[in-house]
Amino acid sequence: MYLTKEEEQILNGEAGETLRQAIGILVTLGDIYGADRLIPIKSAQIAGVSYKTIGDAGLEWISDLQGRVKVPAILNPAGMDLEDWERLRISPDFAEKQKLIVQAYEKLGIRCECTCTPYALEGFDVGYGDHLAWSESSAVSYANSVLGARTNREGGPSALSAALLGKTANYGFHLDENRVPEISIDVEYPLERSDYGALGYVAGKLAGKRVPVFHLRSTPDADELKALGAAMAASGAVALYHVEGITPEIRKRNFEDPAEKVAIEKKELDEIYESLRTARKEPELITIGCPHCTAAELETAAKLLKGKTVSKEFWIFTSRELAKRYPAYIRTIEESGAKVVCDTCMVVSPATNRFSCVMVNSGKALAYVPGMCGAEAVYGSMEACVEEAVGGTAKKEGGSH
Repeated sequence: MYLTKEEEQILNGEAGETLRQAIGILVTLGDIYGADRLIPIKSAQIAGVSYKTIGDAGLEWISDLQGRVKVPAILNPAGMDLEDWERLRISPDFAEKQKLIVQAYEKLGIRCECTCTPYALEGFDVGYGDHLAWSESSAVSYANSVLGARTNREGGPSALSAALLGKTANYGFHLDENRVPEISIDVEYPLERSDYGALGYVAGKLAGKRVPVFHLRSTPDADELKALGAAMAASGAVALYHVEGITPEIRKRNFEDPAEKVAIEKKELDEIYESLRTARKEPELITIGCPHCTAAELETAAKLLKGKTVSKEFWIFTSRELAKRYPAYIRTIEESGAKVVCDTCMVVSPATNRFSCVMVNSGKALAYVPGMCGAEAVYGSMEACVEEAVGGTAKKEGGSH
């Protein structure tokens, strides 16, 4: 792997221990994956923020780092709402450790708006072909697929290292040859909004780590593509996908259709919705916003909840920037008794651990909640989630489309 003279000096420790560690991580990854050099990045998004997932060892490592990031960098969701953590019954001990983690990142010059949708924030605009070092699985999928940028699915330490250096190793999805479709997935019937999360949950298991190309009979919008990619990244390890005629790279490059072809039938998605009807328990908690709700999703939630009162715990997750930008939506949602929560999500917060059954409208959450929260997860549309939160009647309909 070729290093410039300046990079060699950093590797030799001439720029300090923090940068020596950072470039050492990137060079090691580059050697493993056959990178030829380091390349500049436009921004970084850093995982490893929730105290639930990194613990004391992670806090200690981050706290020892020195310096400032070289490019715009932002954090993944933390383990709690940083401004209103008591509302979800977070313990004071957890809150103290979580605040120390965020402060340690902030000392490095990283923006502490903790979100899995950095592309929705001001200052994190992403263009076609931009090189990034992002680590949250759904953000990586969205950047690569919907925006046509280039990033590997970085771990927390490698994304942080890239932010401190302003560079990353040139391998994986930074290279044209690794962005070619490897499996063709045909969906022969039109999809409704919530179907894209269910489709992603099924397709991720089929694709694994491969790059799929979808042939659809419907035209997804940006939020539907977000849901599709987030679910595939969780049920499989898909970091890049293409949709024929929709996503930018397949419209710019002349890809051949892969030799391997599979079809997903409607009954396979129906089985995902059936999880609500066949659940061992009634949902005790209903959540939406995994990935974090966009402005359009907050508007829809507000319209669905207007004039209603929830009878179950109902949490709606979004970024703090969007919550501040759209106070009318937040007010309408919270007048129903639902809670709008920022900085965290149902997956990385210990607040979810006290529930035994959680209803979600996200294929990503459906995949992660059982393992990370120890709860049964059931799936339904946003409309079904509101129906369940208000009257507890969605189960009779099987979480309908």
